[in-house]
Amino acid sequence: MSASTALAIFAAGLAAGTINTIVGSGSLITFPTLLAVGYPAVTANVTNTVGLVPGVVSGSVGYRRELTGQRRRLAVLGVPAVAGGITGAVLLLVLPSSVFRRIVPVLILVACGLVLAQPALSRLAARRGSAEHHGGIGLFATVFATGVYGGYFGAAQGVMLIALLAIFLSDDLQRLNAAKNVLAMLVNGVAAFIFIAVAHVAWGAAGVLAAGSVIGGQVGAKVGRRLSPTLLRTVIVVVGVAVSIDLLV
Repeated sequence: MSASTALAIFAAGLAAGTINTIVGSGSLITFPTLLAVGYPAVTANVTNTVGLVPGVVSGSVGYRRELTGQRRRLAVLGVPAVAGGITGAVLLLVLPSSVFRRIVPVLILVACGLVLAQPALSRLAARRGSAEHHGGIGLFATVFATGVYGGYFGAAQGVMLIALLAIFLSDDLQRLNAAKNVLAMLVNGVAAFIFIAVAHVAWGAAGVLAAGSVIGGQVGAKVGRRLSPTLLRTVIVVVGVAVSIDLLV
């Protein structure tokens, strides 16, 4: 790996670690970067998942204050998250790589749409105030489905999760964001464990990604609330659409 390649991957990891903690769409930066430096699509996806797990852990630690009182909630929702992550990771490994190449552009465009929709979902959650509302089976099922998506590909998984939490639960958005980080950590962690055991991981790239994403996770937790979410969403969507077009043509 050349120094310029390593620097590009590190910068992408740093950006993704920050974005994942704040918004949850960092893979729309790192996955295209790994493709651009020459990794095949499936290898890039596997390496991306493994490399970003430390950053998600870092972001979760940074949000530990907002996790106070959410242990039972996360214990319940962690079950479908882990089950979904396992299912998605297995699907990635057993389905032909051609399926992944065909479906990824669509998944990226869906993820971009969710990034754009996030402000409206946040406003919806804010209008609902603090009334009691419990997720029940609907949240359990949709967290599982999101986990499947996260284990298979995962870009904007965090956006999906915080959208679901905002719809099904009534709580402060910062607390929901903290819960989102933990659930994403569980999904990515179990998928990464499977990939490490049975798939080809580009360890050099994964290590550089991990280093950048750990720093980014702390940046996101400490100063992310002062960054412009509009700017972040714009960058993510532009990159995502460009990658989708490139993969489709």
